[in-house]
Amino acid sequence: MLWVKAVRAPFFTAAIIPVALGSVIAWHDTSKFNWFHFSLVMLGAIFMHAATNLMNDYFDHLSGCDEANPNPTPFSGGSRVIQDGLITPRKILIAALIALSLGSLIGLYLNYICGGNVILILGIIGVLLAIFYTPKQFKIVYGGFGEIAVGIGFGPLMVMGSYYVQAQQLPFKIFLASLPIGILIALILFINEFPDYAVDKTVGKNTLVVILGKEKAIRLYHFLLLFTYLLILSFVLYNILPRIALIVFLSLPLALRAFKISQKNFERVYELLAANASTIALHSVIGLLLCAGFILDKILFQ
Repeated sequence: MLWVKAVRAPFFTAAIIPVALGSVIAWHDTSKFNWFHFSLVMLGAIFMHAATNLMNDYFDHLSGCDEANPNPTPFSGGSRVIQDGLITPRKILIAALIALSLGSLIGLYLNYICGGNVILILGIIGVLLAIFYTPKQFKIVYGGFGEIAVGIGFGPLMVMGSYYVQAQQLPFKIFLASLPIGILIALILFINEFPDYAVDKTVGKNTLVVILGKEKAIRLYHFLLLFTYLLILSFVLYNILPRIALIVFLSLPLALRAFKISQKNFERVYELLAANASTIALHSVIGLLLCAGFILDKILFQ
């Protein structure tokens, strides 16, 4: 259970949803599905996610960011296993490198059996993002690019990679179809940065919330929530997503809940937590509804 906490396993939905979506779209397009390859992609994605979380904890410990946080929450401030003296920083780093290595080995095997080096290219980008995401000197999180990096890594990279493993091709529409999931995972990181605003500002961690300030940041969060639905609607109109994918609008009550709570409580740490939880749930719900849309379109209309 201790290592489950360290890798923040409950948040693995960030990797599970895009892999499921890419694989389902591939089945929709080709009528073929390889469960063994799907399992390998899922396992590799989870290893990479675990490595990223562990490295985040390690480097936030080195910078003193997590130690300086007086208000850690279930959604921000790291896993706290280092700060609570439960696991040493050295063990966290070793575990991160092991997870990174296992994820990379799976990726190399998938690239070998699939050919074309598409998985290799996507995998290299993913590994670089995992390694350089948190260290202060690389200015990804500390330079305000964390949301973009997370959106790319857990959006297009994973959706396109899982699609290619199944379909052995990669049409441009898959990149487009991955964008709503990429935006939603970026929004999870974004809303989770609000409780850490004061600490991040103190230690020079210039997240997007720190750069914009809370008032402008919450307006951007609300705009991107709305934009996600408009993007899905436009993709349906242009046949990038099937018409039945409009079932994602069943998630609107959850989005409105996140909107209202965050609008009232973006300055409050603990009152905002319901919006953090709703954003995480929204990513999973919309991802699953998109999967359901492609499955139903295949069954009912093809």
